[in-house]
Amino acid sequence: MKKLFALLALAGFLTLGYQSQAQDESVDTTTTEVDTAAAETTMQPVEEEAPAEEAPIVEEEAAPESFHQIIKDKFIEGDWQFMTPVLICLIIGLAISIERIITLNLATTNTDKLLATVEDALANGGVEAAKEVTRGTRGPVASIFTQGLMRMSEGIEMVEKSIIAYGSVEMGRLERGLVWVSLFIALAPMLGFMGTVIGMIGAFDAIEAAGDISPQIVANGIKIALLTTVAGLIVGIILQVFYNYLVSKIDSLVNQMEDASITLVDLLVKHKLSK
Repeated sequence: MKKLFALLALAGFLTLGYQSQAQDESVDTTTTEVDTAAAETTMQPVEEEAPAEEAPIVEEEAAPESFHQIIKDKFIEGDWQFMTPVLICLIIGLAISIERIITLNLATTNTDKLLATVEDALANGGVEAAKEVTRGTRGPVASIFTQGLMRMSEGIEMVEKSIIAYGSVEMGRLERGLVWVSLFIALAPMLGFMGTVIGMIGAFDAIEAAGDISPQIVANGIKIALLTTVAGLIVGIILQVFYNYLVSKIDSLVNQMEDASITLVDLLVKHKLSK
C-alpha cells in the first residue's frame, strides 16, 4: 500500500509539474510574441505626416493712385520753388481764357435776324425805330449799327467812317486779355527750362562735392530738371489750345461785323433813296 500510495503521489506530482511547466512555456511564448510584435511595431518606420498645404498667400494689390494724387506727388518731387510759378501761369492763363470764352460767346449775334429786324424798322419807323432795335440788342455788331445810325443825319460817308472807327474799338475789346494768355504761353516753358538749368547745376555741384559720378548723387537734380521742363511744356500746350480757340472766335466775330456793316450801309442807302 505504501508503494502504491508513493507511486500515485509521484504520478500526481509529475502531472502537476508538467502542467505548471506547460503553463509557464505558454506564458513565455505569449510574452515573447507580444514583445516581438511590440518590437516590430517600434522598428516599423513611422510614416511622416504630409505637411498641411498652406493656403496661397494672396498679395493685396495696391489701389491705383488717382490722377490728382499723381499730379500732387510730381509737384512735390519737382520742388515747389520751381513748380509754383508754372502752376500760377496755368491758373491765371486759364482764368483769363475762360472769361474771354464766356464774353465772346455772349457777344455772338445772329446777324441775319438783326439785319432783317433793322430793315423792317427802317421801313416802318425810320432811323429812330432802327436805333431802338440796335440798342436793345447785345453784342458788338449791334453797337456798330447804333453808331452808324447815329451818324445817318450827316450822310452815308460819315456813317461808313463811324462804322470803321467803332469797329476798331470793338475789335480791341474782343482781343482784350489775349496778350496775357500769350505771355503765359511763352513764360511757362521758360520757367520750366530755368528749373532744368538750376537742377542740372545742383547735380554738378553734388558731383563736385562727392568727387565721383554716381546715379544716387545726380538723380535728384536731374529729376527736378525733367519735371519742371515737362510741367512748363504741358502748361504751354494747354494755354496754346485756348489761345487758338479765342483767336478763331475773334476772327469769326470780326468777319460778322464787317459783313453786317456792309449790309447796313446798303440798307441805309436804299432807305435814303426810297424817301
